[in-house]
Amino acid sequence: FLPTAMTLPLSRIRVLDVSQIMAGPYCCMLLGDMGADVIKVETPGVGDQTRRAMGFKLKGEDSGGFLALNRNKRSVEIDLKNPQGLEAFYELVRSADVLVENNRPGVAARLKIDYPTLQAINPRLVYASISGFGQTGPWAMRPGLDLIAQASCGPMSVMGEPGGAPMKSSVPFADLGAALFAAYAILSAVIGRGETGQGQYIDASLFETALGLSIWESAEFWGTGRVPTPLGSANRMSAPYQAVKAADRHFVIGAANPKLWAALCQVIERHDLLADPRFTDNVERIKNRAVLLPILEAEFARRPAAEWVDLLLAAGVPAAPIHNYEEALACEQSVARDMVMEMEHPVEGKVKVLGFPVKLRGTPQQIRRAAPLLGAHTEEVFAELGLSSERIEQLQTAGAFGPQGHTALPAAGAAMTYRPEP
Repeated sequence: FLPTAMTLPLSRIRVLDVSQIMAGPYCCMLLGDMGADVIKVETPGVGDQTRRAMGFKLKGEDSGGFLALNRNKRSVEIDLKNPQGLEAFYELVRSADVLVENNRPGVAARLKIDYPTLQAINPRLVYASISGFGQTGPWAMRPGLDLIAQASCGPMSVMGEPGGAPMKSSVPFADLGAALFAAYAILSAVIGRGETGQGQYIDASLFETALGLSIWESAEFWGTGRVPTPLGSANRMSAPYQAVKAADRHFVIGAANPKLWAALCQVIERHDLLADPRFTDNVERIKNRAVLLPILEAEFARRPAAEWVDLLLAAGVPAAPIHNYEEALACEQSVARDMVMEMEHPVEGKVKVLGFPVKLRGTPQQIRRAAPLLGAHTEEVFAELGLSSERIEQLQTAGAFGPQGHTALPAAGAAMTYRPEP
């Protein structure tokens, strides 16, 4: 049984994606993966900046990053600065349940697409703004970049090696985390709307996301008065819990409690470490982490990382190889969990994309649509709203919409679906 879009949990929800680059588009893609009808509203002839953002070229004009962030969406081109285009957008708003935008504060109001304006048109609308620092506060107008958020709220100060230069996470967790928090808030507001009949405004920010995820660091600061510093791959609450060097490469271990510490000492045949006063418990091991690491690595240098991982796992000690992305995408767990999927694109052909990071067994998610070509669904969407072909053509001629002639993407049909185990 392959479910259709109508069986997915959000199949009755329409989302307007009036965002670009990463946080907003990723949030909307998550909702689309759960069945929402996501309509991406883009500037005619320009579109989402990510369409041209990456430093490598595919067959067509759209970047791999855009394809990765915009599946399960339809694209319409609307010039919001054109009076007729704005009126057409308002018609779309009347049909929507959710709107997501990530302009700098004040831009939506200048475009006349801010929450008070749209709430008057559709009181049930759940409206989410994602910005760098939120809509209020002295930093609200600062640039909203993942790098800026990681720097401003602490994470860059604790990444990297002790004594090294500040380092950011290569995975843009402020952007992606803001998307996740926004999706969580959107769904909460949609559920709440069922009781009140009213939508509401959601204010999400990269700054508060990155700060809100700083659980261990804030706890350490408030508990000890010490400003957290970089630990490399180590952990603030446990030791040994970090990357270690074997004969050929690094791997990771996590022996945080007495049972696991004893099992680790047994595997490396260093029972003497159990009686060493520097390592008697987790508190002492954290305190003496710099002394412990070279002792462990001297033992791990006797074998390749893969052998140590097997031996430690057999003894019940958490351990894992450190995979690069080629290895991670091809590993047996990724294959078993369908974390690499393909979608059919009219220009690119078959394109590999990441699978669904969370699985629904009753209504498995689908890649129902590849990332859309710019404006591919303008005529389709407005025809659904009741506009005649003549009226759509007139709006295109007036510059409200993008030009005709875009190649539409295939809709649901040959959908790629996660198939849960029985």
